[in-house]
Amino acid sequence: MSTPLGPYTPVVRAGDFIYVSGQGGLVDGVKVDGGVVAETVQTMKNIAALLESQGASMRDVVKTTCFLVDMDDYTKFNAEYSAAFPDDHRPARSCVAVKTLPAGFAVEVEAIAYKPAE
Repeated sequence: MSTPLGPYTPVVRAGDFIYVSGQGGLVDGVKVDGGVVAETVQTMKNIAALLESQGASMRDVVKTTCFLVDMDDYTKFNAEYSAAFPDDHRPARSCVAVKTLPAGFAVEVEAIAYKPAE
């Protein structure tokens, strides 16, 4: 897991819900090369790692909010985003275009998961 770019907690458990702050394509604090495809793959890996740190998985995600700098990347983003989830699991989702993202990211994704605390 990478260190956050700002003053926030990357993942928070609130009862049975897990909130993952917006993630981008960072590895060891450095943005990955390769544009929206590589960034989306790494973003989803980062989300999966944060969920795992709380005993959850991508199957537990119930909602995501996705931010794209360029909606022309929507099809490429969707392919990698979908591949990050098991089988036919598709959480509720919003996807919006934004003018810019931190660190020059092309994509950012935040997630909410439901996993009863043990």
